[in-house]
Amino acid sequence: MLAYTYLEKGTFRLTDKPKPVLREPGDALVRVTLSSICTSDLHIKHGSVPRAVPGITVGHEMVGVVESVGPGVQTVRPGDRVSVNVETFCGECFFCRHGYVNNCTDPSGGWALGCRIDGGQAEYVRVPYADQGLTKIPESVTDRQALFAGDILATGFWAARIAEIGPEDTVLILGAGPTGICTLLCVLLKAPKQVIVCEKDPARLRFVREHYPQVLTVGPEEVLAFTQAHSDHGGADRVLEVAGAEETFRLAWQCARPNAVVLGYPVITSGKFAHRGSFENLCGADEALLQTMSLENQVRPDVPPFFIWHTVEDQAVPVENSLLLAGALKENNVPFELHLFTHGGHGSSTCTNEVNTPNKHNNAWLPLCMGWLGETLDFTL
Repeated sequence: MLAYTYLEKGTFRLTDKPKPVLREPGDALVRVTLSSICTSDLHIKHGSVPRAVPGITVGHEMVGVVESVGPGVQTVRPGDRVSVNVETFCGECFFCRHGYVNNCTDPSGGWALGCRIDGGQAEYVRVPYADQGLTKIPESVTDRQALFAGDILATGFWAARIAEIGPEDTVLILGAGPTGICTLLCVLLKAPKQVIVCEKDPARLRFVREHYPQVLTVGPEEVLAFTQAHSDHGGADRVLEVAGAEETFRLAWQCARPNAVVLGYPVITSGKFAHRGSFENLCGADEALLQTMSLENQVRPDVPPFFIWHTVEDQAVPVENSLLLAGALKENNVPFELHLFTHGGHGSSTCTNEVNTPNKHNNAWLPLCMGWLGETLDFTL
């Protein structure tokens, strides 16, 4: 059979391969009726997926008809129309049992199809763990409609699910490509207060405006100010990054509403008690820029609550850094908690043997912080 094969970095080619066979009791053999090319396939071609195995058939977005099944398969049978899940998973390892099937530790688990084992850009594909990896397609759903279910729609659904979107939330979606639109559809099912879509392609923005008039749209150059202006608490309550670019990852955390800040022995001031090396690396010889970098002068009443800890003996970053920040927070009525420990140097981390800075007294900062986070953010660890 013909198969679209990853040969080496930069090279995909149609090659002739034997029809796959069942290897394990949980396998199914699927005759592919429709498949699509994902950007992840292009990442393999460009050498951006180190785990990709040269010689594999690419493709992980596909639908088809079950040709045969192993004796351990219970949920599908020959003749069933199925959508193939992008993630194959054992269902038994630690990650699978906790719902993170993309991290399945089985050699054929996680993103295996079209990356580490032969995928679906071919006439037939062997699907491991078929009971978890195949979903029956209802008669009323076409192959073309079902093609989205195995990867891009599932990605959007999972993102909306783990984001825990509530009715008062402002949700920002970065990217309005196929996966971004699928994510938007799933987010709208959660009925948040406001949805903003950021996209640089004018045609994609136009598509969103035409089909989802209730959604606000903006380009990447204006998204930060736009999101802050259309959010109740200084940023989006939930940000879903669906573009996969370095600049969009940066935008994601810039546009997100912070809800707490935890600082240990922080570099705060550029004044008398500054850690000079940090500011020289940050500002160079730019004195004007240096004057703007004292964080104690940037505190506003709408900044999130702070947890701060420091050691009085810190010779690298003087404890006055934390004291100056605490004073500014108090002046602006921002909730904070400050813990000062008499002994201990800079870089103590968790103050445990694991990081070679054991201190049975100072390591109390961690449970104190966890308790503070639980109380401040209203959750239980």
